[in-house]
Amino acid sequence: MPEVQFLGHACFRIRGRDGTIVCDPYHRSIGLDLGRPTASIVTVSHHHPDHDNSSAVRPLRDRVFVVDGPGEYEIGGILITGVRTFHDQVKGAERGFNTVYIIHLDDLVFCHLGDLGHELTTSQLEEIGSNVDVLFVPVGGGETIGPALASNVISQIEPRFVIPMHYAMGQTNFDPPLAPIERFVSEMGLKEYTPEEKFVINANALPDDEEQTRIVFLRPIHG
Repeated sequence: MPEVQFLGHACFRIRGRDGTIVCDPYHRSIGLDLGRPTASIVTVSHHHPDHDNSSAVRPLRDRVFVVDGPGEYEIGGILITGVRTFHDQVKGAERGFNTVYIIHLDDLVFCHLGDLGHELTTSQLEEIGSNVDVLFVPVGGGETIGPALASNVISQIEPRFVIPMHYAMGQTNFDPPLAPIERFVSEMGLKEYTPEEKFVINANALPDDEEQTRIVFLRPIHG
């Protein structure tokens, strides 16, 4: 059963039977401390300091395999697909490209949106697929999508679980500043939320496709 931990900002560590992945490790210059997490694989959505600090991740074995862009990768039984998207709503003219990663681990499908800046096209949705179990979605606005667009993207993908990321939590160098998580909570029509230390997901006990997407809030920890 894979275990997901939130390392802050847009960074997550996913531990599974076949390996451990860290998504979008950040540099301490953003005002948060990532620590020194361990992993066998790192995914990088784009080359900005708040998403691209793979050197901070220590190898579990001999080395860390860095996945850095669109394409298909198979590392130690883990299949990862990178889908080209944009960091803005004008096809990258303002902020360049972004890579969305679909990670197949232990019979589950995880999707990390990185700094997605727009709603997804039909072709991008086809590449992502219709069987996402866990979606990591930015919700704080600024240089990526905010609460309203995040809600739309969630409806496009229709995952079983959503874990929000990339919202205000003490980061210091974002202009405009990121929105607090409460904006997303309000947008999704929730009255309250309780952050958890980790999220453990069982492929044999998933909610039915007909059930409403469940939102999981994670408390950030140091790596």
